[in-house]
Amino acid sequence: MPKLTIDEKEIEFKQGQTIIEAGKDNGIEIPHFCWHPKLSISGNCRVCLVEVEKMPKLVIACSTLASDGMVVHTQSEKTIKARNAVMEFFLINHPLDCPICDEAGECKLQDYAYSHGVGESRFDEEKVHKRKRVELGPRIMFDAERCISCSRCIRFSDEIAKENQLTFVKRGDRVTITTFPGESFDNPYTLNTVDICPVGALTSLDWRFKTRVWETSSTESVCIGCSRGCNTEIWVRNNKILRLTPRQNEEVNETWMCDHGRLNTFKFVNEEDRVDGPHLNKNGELVKVEWNEAYSTAFKKLKEFKPGEIAFIGSAYATNEDNYALVKFAKSLGVTNIDFLRHTIPGDQDDILIREDKTPNTVGALLMGVKPLAGGNGSKQIIELIRSNKIKALYVMEDDLIGDDSEMEKLLSKLNLLIVHASNFNKTAQLAHVVFPASTYAEKHGTFVNFQNRIQRIKPAVATEEMDRTLDGMSQSRWDKFGSKYDRWMQGKKFDANPSWKIISRLSGQSNQQLKYDTADDVFEDIAKSVTELKSLDLDDLGNQGVELGSQKVGSAKTVNSELS
Repeated sequence: MPKLTIDEKEIEFKQGQTIIEAGKDNGIEIPHFCWHPKLSISGNCRVCLVEVEKMPKLVIACSTLASDGMVVHTQSEKTIKARNAVMEFFLINHPLDCPICDEAGECKLQDYAYSHGVGESRFDEEKVHKRKRVELGPRIMFDAERCISCSRCIRFSDEIAKENQLTFVKRGDRVTITTFPGESFDNPYTLNTVDICPVGALTSLDWRFKTRVWETSSTESVCIGCSRGCNTEIWVRNNKILRLTPRQNEEVNETWMCDHGRLNTFKFVNEEDRVDGPHLNKNGELVKVEWNEAYSTAFKKLKEFKPGEIAFIGSAYATNEDNYALVKFAKSLGVTNIDFLRHTIPGDQDDILIREDKTPNTVGALLMGVKPLAGGNGSKQIIELIRSNKIKALYVMEDDLIGDDSEMEKLLSKLNLLIVHASNFNKTAQLAHVVFPASTYAEKHGTFVNFQNRIQRIKPAVATEEMDRTLDGMSQSRWDKFGSKYDRWMQGKKFDANPSWKIISRLSGQSNQQLKYDTADDVFEDIAKSVTELKSLDLDDLGNQGVELGSQKVGSAKTVNSELS
């Protein structure tokens, strides 16, 4: 491979790479504002100026191709002087908004002003004033005074979102960004521009003024908005989720996620309609009870029915561990009527990220065995069996069968027994005889399999009362080792909920065929022994990027989509 030298360090690079790309690949960070690895090169911020031997002038590292034998200086006197001048130029008209700016703590301009600025301004004139609090679209607020005209948002809209909605207008120090006449910045991916904006010019209306980023914790997770399974960070303060942001995974979502996934897949975790503790229907009203009473009542009622009179409904919203435990429990009772609902919106899909399947784990549910027997008609068959009074007891895990379907509501009201796992009260849960509070995806460990057959991990970002009970029972030595990691969960409201696999495991404890799982890891180990497609797979193998299961084992995406239809 060809080689170049940056700051006396000889590095290899790929033919066609620019200086900034070669440096980045070798751990050498060259300051930049307008350059972004996923966007075209604009070369208009000039912060990445570097000195190259045998070249008469400084060059911008973002657009200058690396060549074999090239010698680059990023810390020479000439380079530093030019960089300081560029930073001074940027700060001339930039408002002193840091104390109230949402970008504070994540701002490149702040960081570079500290590390590459001169520390004082020679500018004595009045700053140029521009429009503030401009709603470019339904989810984005624009502050023109903070904008440094890097053009990242314009290029993203055109090149990634495929919606050319933004442009520069005016010239010189009056230049600003706006939408084209009659346009609104409303494509499905607008909030990615908040992530890539190097200053606080573009802010999210949903996140705006809620907190400071350094007051929040972040946890790696997976978006549940569709079967893409975009990698995310969950940002939490006082045990309450405040925002989701994308996490880089080149095999899944690169560095992006859609606006729907950001805004509509976490707020239910914070809602007041959460199922807080187990409930039993007593005299037509759901009453909160102790866990042991709920377990004993549910199991006792289940045993009143023959296996053929019972059906289990799993969920593509639930983890592999939850669905596996459900299937195993159903089979221990001799029940074979098992399936889950499909949630697809035909045509609601693009060639960027969004998928028709609006659940995160359809493939995983199928792999775990939540599917009808050969020749069966799945959930439709179960509904018909309920209608003909052959199914008298229904066990529903983490899904709402009723929704807005009044006919389904009448049908389920005929059941002699309805047991439901739910994180929030829905129409199915309100009709149930026993309701178990299920932890949300943000409150438990587990795994999902996306439409590409990639298995990925989720981790708890929000605590439940069960976690408090676990911490209370922790030995001092274990607390000294792990307890400090949970300090952020000590404050804020917690709901009394459990992962579905744990509820099923404890419910099975009422029989002599108990599922002896103490952790989600235990369930996964059992899955790796029993499910062919995951044979010998270890949780540590997944890392934070997941692992693609062999297509010869799982079946191609085409096969899954065919099954869904």
